[in-house]
Amino acid sequence: MLRLRIVQANFGDSFILEYGTDANPRHLLIDGGPSDVYDNDLREEIEFVTNNGGVLDLVAISHVDKDHIVGVMDLFAELLQQRANNEAELVQVGGLWHNSFADTIDTGGTIQARFENAMASAGANAMMDAGMAVNGISEGRRLRIQAQQLGVDINDGFPGGLVSVDSAPSPITFDNLTLTIVGPTQSNIDDLRQKWIDWLDDNGPAIASGDPLLMANADRSVPNLSSIMFVAEAHGRTILFTGDGRSDHLLDGLEAAGLLDANGEMHVDVLKVPHHGSNRNATRTFFRKITADTYVISANGHPDNPDLSTLIWIVEAAEEQSRNIDIIATNDTPSLQKLTEEYPQNQFTYNLEIMPSNHSFRRLTLA
Repeated sequence: MLRLRIVQANFGDSFILEYGTDANPRHLLIDGGPSDVYDNDLREEIEFVTNNGGVLDLVAISHVDKDHIVGVMDLFAELLQQRANNEAELVQVGGLWHNSFADTIDTGGTIQARFENAMASAGANAMMDAGMAVNGISEGRRLRIQAQQLGVDINDGFPGGLVSVDSAPSPITFDNLTLTIVGPTQSNIDDLRQKWIDWLDDNGPAIASGDPLLMANADRSVPNLSSIMFVAEAHGRTILFTGDGRSDHLLDGLEAAGLLDANGEMHVDVLKVPHHGSNRNATRTFFRKITADTYVISANGHPDNPDLSTLIWIVEAAEEQSRNIDIIATNDTPSLQKLTEEYPQNQFTYNLEIMPSNHSFRRLTLA
């Protein structure tokens, strides 16, 4: 068995992977979405897991952005409250994959301090994306504390306690499911660390000045955090989970894991489109090299995700290669409407499915 439950996560990500057998179902939770997702949609899906005799063998946090981590923090907070009240806990959690900012980018402990000092100087005018980034970093630290309080193992089996291609050269097996880590690589992490340092050198004074124009320019250049990315495989069917990873980093990781063919290409059954379809994280060439039968996009139009250009790259790559594809989107957006206007489905080789607004999930059965 291999099924993917795509949870309604608004502008974030949240997925439950079902594997094992119908008689003995197993489950992984990948990301938890932003605020309100847990109460509105995710908790119901976790109740489904428990009611069917299952546990969460693993909770995997791709990275510490708020639109991926808050729902898991809400879950862990409820589990801690239930334990304190001697109540039955909603679900058992076997382990956590979570690379904190301190584990990856800020190993020396100086970057976050510089960032927070600049933001404090900016005061009430602090930038939105940068503010979300620093809050996400802090929340990542709190999630680690919650996991420790629950007794949940963090990054168990990874030398140095970091989930990466370099620390997991071999696939990891859960029952009939195999997970192959394809990101981040140590090289990606080192590169991002230097980008954060360079960004602070270039933009720290602008942030601290509180000048709206200078801050806005800096805001658009905040370095993205390094996502845990992996290929899930069972019964010969594959899903590529990409978090908010960059396509060049993903190609590096797939190559390092030995998953690209002689032409530097790979085909999977399902591709979780990176970073909610942002065109900052992928290229036209990427969608020609990494192909899929089904593309999953978790986004609600904020902030302009998915980008129309990303959608066009996916559709045109499929058309060029004579591939019939499905695109599953969690929400209708202006860019999806524009895609169907400019690239009518009856004239191109794609089918677009948008989750109904009153549904908390879409189940995709692979095996």
